[in-house]
Amino acid sequence: MARVFLSLGSNIADRAATISQAVSLLSMSDKINIIKTSSFYETEPWANKNQGWFVNAAIAIDTDFSAMELLKYCQSVEAELGRIRKQGEKWGERTLDIDILMYDDKIISNGSILTIPHPLMHLRAFVLVPMLEVKPDLVHPVFNKTISELYDELYNPEDVFLYGTILPKKE
Repeated sequence: MARVFLSLGSNIADRAATISQAVSLLSMSDKINIIKTSSFYETEPWANKNQGWFVNAAIAIDTDFSAMELLKYCQSVEAELGRIRKQGEKWGERTLDIDILMYDDKIISNGSILTIPHPLMHLRAFVLVPMLEVKPDLVHPVFNKTISELYDELYNPEDVFLYGTILPKKE
């Protein structure tokens, strides 16, 4: 059984409900056991700022799925909750995005299909902040640094707020 960390995000419709439904659907598989779920965070979009804010969370799971099987299962959950993948679109709006951040301490590179650890996780506050709740001492197998250390090294992080708190007014 592998210990895996996932990042979930949504910025269309009822974002928090979508994340909750995704966690529920993931837990329905007999090959997934949810270990810990972070709080939900409202986060500004990364890269493409011209879209609505996201709700993000991180979860730790134990799974009997291989990394590729888990990717396919996560994509089926995304589709069930309304995700439509548009060819060539990156960093756009989405009902649900599930990323595999880490799969045990493995380093996996399957071309453009799957890269583990997630190649941009160390640059994203919307990933690292929820992961601080889930497993702050988790060591990234490429950088050999903990989640806490990666967060401390963020340069110009995007805004991340505990979901349900009052956001500052946009200028």
